[in-house]
Amino acid sequence: MHVGMGAVFQSPNRTVSDRQIYRDELRLADLAEPLGYESIWGVEHHFTDYTMCPDVIQFLTYMAGRTEKVQLGSMVIVLPWHDPMRVAEEISMLDNLSDGRMILGIGRGLGRVEYEGFRQDMSQSRPRFIESAEMLLKGLEDGYCEYDGELIKQPRRDIRPAPFKSFKGRTYAAAISPESARIMAELGVGLLIIPQKPWAEVAKELDTYREVYLAVNQSEAPPPVVVSFTFCDDDEDRAREKARQYIGAYWESVIEHYEFKADHLKDIKGYEYYGGMTEKIVQYGDDEVMDFFVDLQVWGTPQQCYEKALAIQERTGNDKFVASFAFGGMPYPEAERSMRLFAAEVMPELQKLEL
Repeated sequence: MHVGMGAVFQSPNRTVSDRQIYRDELRLADLAEPLGYESIWGVEHHFTDYTMCPDVIQFLTYMAGRTEKVQLGSMVIVLPWHDPMRVAEEISMLDNLSDGRMILGIGRGLGRVEYEGFRQDMSQSRPRFIESAEMLLKGLEDGYCEYDGELIKQPRRDIRPAPFKSFKGRTYAAAISPESARIMAELGVGLLIIPQKPWAEVAKELDTYREVYLAVNQSEAPPPVVVSFTFCDDDEDRAREKARQYIGAYWESVIEHYEFKADHLKDIKGYEYYGGMTEKIVQYGDDEVMDFFVDLQVWGTPQQCYEKALAIQERTGNDKFVASFAFGGMPYPEAERSMRLFAAEVMPELQKLEL
């Protein structure tokens, strides 16, 4: 199994300066290659404490210059917030700079604060994402972009620097709703999964995705990438305590950033599924929902972390596992200790798995 690490640049409640968050996250990212992690991932978000990486390509380009062999993953570039022609250029430029080390992740976004900040209509997000993705993915294969859609109109223009190898097999998309999983299959891309709902639902949607992928692409779907908020500690009780504290704090930031208690998503075209999430939060209560999210992630002693990651692999068939180690206001020494322990005792066992 391929094992990577993710940087989220989170600053809940602004108790630490943004500059210090960046210093700490970059220190962790610098540890990735020496410790044996095989990829570094960044995530795009804007305007709030939730995560502070407004340009994931810029972050990955910085890391490309500081590393030699790790792959560089976007989880994800939110296409409706960008001109897809510019995205194609930026992706190809990073891939050229890094000698082909990029893993492309794309998505459509969920935050009202971000859509409003970019003056975009959320109700158009799904068709805008589909048109942007179709243009982008074809353009990266052809070396030029050209598209005549309802929302995206792009005269033919070359991508320079030109893409020098295919992105097929190294492109993934975040898909939480069942409708999105079907769309990603039709686009011919892999899935990027962050555990946040019952595994039975995930398995059902993966089955549908794989069926559609095979029918449309005449080939088996690629294994998904799974991302987990990870905490590793030698002491089982301490691991449990810190996991709930910091992963729980991360979940609270999810609720705040996406306004899941505002009950607005059910009325926005393309986001009806998320309205159901709001109803479940109200039905089960904050503590129970938080505990559910925490328990989906990978945390515990090294042995427990291995067993949980293995159980996820058995459920999803993923061949890449990406661990995020700093989140929820966790102090840097705590994150570094967890990352080092995971690298020393868990990662080698995961990498031995023959998938």
